[in-house]
Order: sequence, then structure tokens, then C-alpha cells
Amino acid sequence: MLHFHTIIHPTDFSASSANAFRYACALARDCEARLVVVHALEPAVPMVGEAGLVPYEIEELRIAANQQLHGLSASDPNVRLERVLRDGPAPGTILEVADEFGADLIVMGTHGRTGLSRMLMGSVAEMVMRRARCPVLTVRESTVTDEIK
Repeated sequence: MLHFHTIIHPTDFSASSANAFRYACALARDCEARLVVVHALEPAVPMVGEAGLVPYEIEELRIAANQQLHGLSASDPNVRLERVLRDGPAPGTILEVADEFGADLIVMGTHGRTGLSRMLMGSVAEMVMRRARCPVLTVRESTVTDEIK
């Protein structure tokens, strides 16, 4: 079996990320690896409401993201979990953290977009897979994880 020392798990707090987090935790437990969970706080685009532009408070977004990040916990207490919150576009931020922590593996969710939605929105997972220096395991949201304990 391959042995990993440092596993990176990028999260956007979606169902897809939650599913991939279970895989990352299982791998970290089985390999006795540290698990670094990273969230990239991307620049928010102001929304347009009835009264015009609705301002957003970046510090409020940071506090909410930090609370969600620290709300993640592994089901096994032996998993060494570290949390990282960074500002910046997700693909670049994920790759920077992977390099900084010397990642052996990145485990991330994918929404499984195809066609026009993928072309318009892009795929963070695809960008990371193309540029990562280590293997990337992508987990689809619909993947059954009942067997992962």
C-alpha cells in the first residue's frame, strides 16, 4: 500500500466536499498521515438587489468560513487535523498550500459538471489535477461512502 504523510483536503463546504472529506479522513487514519483541510476565501462578487449593489463585508465572510472550517472534525480522534484559511482563487490557493505543506496527496470533491456549466464555471478539480505536483484523488458527490469507516 502507498503511504502518505501529508494529505490536503480542499473544501468549499459543499456536499461534494463533505463526501471527499470522509475519504481524506479514512486515508489519513489508515496511513497515520496529517490531514490539512484548506478553504480558499475567494473574492466575493457584490450582488445586485432592488436597491442596487448589496455590499458584502469581507470580514464577516472570513469569520463565517473560519467557523465552518473549525466545525469540521474527523470521526476518528486519532486523525491529526490541521485547518488553513487563505484568501485567493481556489486552484492557486490549493496548489500553494499543497506545496507549502509538502503534500503527498490531494483529496477533493468534484461536482461532476459537464457541458456548458463546466465551460462557464470551470472546474477547480480539473485545474488542480493539471497543475499539482502530487497525485489528486477526486471524489464525486454521488459516490457511496457507507463502506468507509
